[in-house]
Amino acid sequence: MEYHYDTVANAVNALKKQGFTKDFNIDGNSLICDNSKVHLNDFKIVDVYRYEGNSDPSDEAAVYAIESSDGSKGVLVTGYGASADPLSAEMLEKLSLR
Repeated sequence: MEYHYDTVANAVNALKKQGFTKDFNIDGNSLICDNSKVHLNDFKIVDVYRYEGNSDPSDEAAVYAIESSDGSKGVLVTGYGASADPLSAEMLEKLSLR
């Protein structure tokens, strides 16, 4: 079933209710969560929601539902477009696949 949420906060809250309770951050070719690294090949993107700022391009964001190979589920929120964080080519490719 496909969903669309009005805001980034609504998407994050809904995903948390679906069990995506961890908070992931990007570190090179890995995601970090709870002081643990999850390598690029050890997680999959379950779903992604993209948001564009109505008047400010720097408000563009993407919300990813992530599941790691050990079963941990969480959320990764990134900027994209003009507000994108610098990413490795490999991480950029993985995040762009969805």
